[in-house]
Amino acid sequence: MKIINIKTYITNPGKNEIKNSAFGKNLIFIKLETDNGIIGWGECYSQTDRDIQITSHVQKLEPYIIGYDPINIRNFILGTYRDFSNKRPSMDLWCAISGIEIAMWDILGKYYDQPVYNLLGGKLRDRIKVYANGWAKKLDHESLSKNSIEMVKDRGFKALKFDPFSGPWEEWPEDEIIEEAVERIKVVRESVGIKVDLLIEIHRRLSISKAQIFAKKIEKFDPFWIEEPCISENLDAIKEVKNSTSIPVVTGEALYSRNMFREVMTSGCADIINPDICNTGGILELSMIASMAETFSIGVSPHGWNSTGVGAAAALSVCSTIPNFIIYEYMVHVEEYSKKITKNHPIVEDSFIKLSNKPGLSTEIIEQNLTYIENDKINKRNFGNLS
Repeated sequence: MKIINIKTYITNPGKNEIKNSAFGKNLIFIKLETDNGIIGWGECYSQTDRDIQITSHVQKLEPYIIGYDPINIRNFILGTYRDFSNKRPSMDLWCAISGIEIAMWDILGKYYDQPVYNLLGGKLRDRIKVYANGWAKKLDHESLSKNSIEMVKDRGFKALKFDPFSGPWEEWPEDEIIEEAVERIKVVRESVGIKVDLLIEIHRRLSISKAQIFAKKIEKFDPFWIEEPCISENLDAIKEVKNSTSIPVVTGEALYSRNMFREVMTSGCADIINPDICNTGGILELSMIASMAETFSIGVSPHGWNSTGVGAAAALSVCSTIPNFIIYEYMVHVEEYSKKITKNHPIVEDSFIKLSNKPGLSTEIIEQNLTYIENDKINKRNFGNLS
């Protein structure tokens, strides 16, 4: 079996009938075609303004991919990391690797007529617990209360994540910004009750002392975790925060491949890691990272800021096989568009997704339903401190 064609799709709901059209970035999908007619789908993590950098790596890898046997996934990872990048990879390259690697697993599953999780040694669970993210579009108290109640009562989610901070990602925010973030958490906790898990996103924004102050203030609301209190490169800072609070600390979405997670394990800086399957190397790499974490009694809750179709299906496959899995991120604001462009889209019921027994990833892209918007039409983000 050989790969005979590779295609990339940069897609966005744009201005159409999708209600949640503005979700802040594009989605990148990879399509691999083989000489025996099997098609595999993968997904690359993306960031606003960094799509072309990722797909350029895919294009540069094309000469190595065409004519390649997709069964040899380990060799693909080795060749790309060791020989193509000379062991100097970046987030953008790992995103490209991940999308291609996931598509190879999809091909293997279809070739052997098995779901991917069976090729990984079989599942440990039939259902995958998920939490809702992307629901807190507005941070005023009324909207937070209304939207959080809707997620719990109407959608059945038992866990919600949101970033309670607004404005630029300042390391040393004014006290009133910290206080307002605390108040927002209070509003959501009082709205949904104590039985719903609250996962607090910080997005690598705070200094050590500000993160410690913030954590102390919100301990009374019993958060399930605080995520990325400080920048991922400073594991000592994250560890200081972890050692000063009773709230479990998460890091990992901005770390790529096993090599970048090694010191997370050995330093003891986090209780839980959240690698993203679409940027950390794909299905096999996430599985190996989870195995590393298991030996250090560290939980795994994969990051999921991708589509709720292909990217989620790949992550669910791995989540079903790892003993130290905790919960997976489900981006509700991408769901409507993902359903439009995806066959056999995963279904959330009472905060769980039941595994599919279809071969491969169990889902694929409906190409004719993809829509596009030019990058220069996406809203610009804040850029430094000067207007």
